[in-house]
Amino acid sequence: MEFNELAVLRWAHIIAMVYWLGGEWGVFQTSYNVINRKLGLDERKRHMETAYRIDILARTGIILLLPLGLHMGHLWGIQPLGGAWLTGMWIAFAAWLALCWGAFIKRETDVGIRLTKIDEAIRFVVIPALFIVSIASLLGHGPLEAEPGQRWYSAKMFVYGITLIIGLKLRFIMREWTSMFRILAQGPNAEVETKLDKSIRFGRNIAYFYWVCISTVAFFGAVKPF
Repeated sequence: MEFNELAVLRWAHIIAMVYWLGGEWGVFQTSYNVINRKLGLDERKRHMETAYRIDILARTGIILLLPLGLHMGHLWGIQPLGGAWLTGMWIAFAAWLALCWGAFIKRETDVGIRLTKIDEAIRFVVIPALFIVSIASLLGHGPLEAEPGQRWYSAKMFVYGITLIIGLKLRFIMREWTSMFRILAQGPNAEVETKLDKSIRFGRNIAYFYWVCISTVAFFGAVKPF
C-alpha cells in the first residue's frame, strides 16, 4: 500500500481539532463545580484536577494544529518552506509540546507555574508572527501563496491566531485557579472566592466566541471557500 503523507497529516489534523474543541467544552462544564461554594474544598479541587486533565488534551491539540497545518500547506504548494525547515519546525514544536506537558505534570508546584509562564511567553511570539504572515499574504506580499482558491489558508491562519489570544487568556484564568486554591486551603476567604467566581465567569463568556472561532478555523480547512 502506498503511503499517503497528506492523508495521514489530514487525519492527525482532524484528531487534534476534535480534542481541542471537545476539551474546551469539558473544561467549560467542569468550571461550574470549581466555583460552587456549596461543595467542600476537596471536592472542588477534584473538579479542578479533572479540568486540568481534560485541558491538557485541548492544549496538545491547539499546539499540534500549527505544525500539521504548515506541513500540509507545503504539500499543497501554499507554504513555500520544506525540507530542513520542516524538520526544524517539527523539532521546535515537539519541544514546545514537551514544555506544555511539563507544566501540566508540575502544575501544583512553583516549577509548574514557571513552565506555564514560559509556555505563555512563546505564544506572545507565535501570535504576532501568525498575524504578520497571514495579513501580508492576503495583501499579496507573501510568503504564503494567496491566489484565488488559496486565500482560505491565510485566512485560517489569521483566525487561528485569534484563537491563540483567547486561549492565552483562558490559560491565565486556569493558572489563577492554582494560586487561589492555595489560599483557600488555608481557610475560608470571601475575597478570593469572589475573585475566583468573577474570573471563571469571564472565562465562560469569552469561551462562546472561542468556539465560534474554532468552528471558523475548521470551516476554512474543510470547505476552502476562497
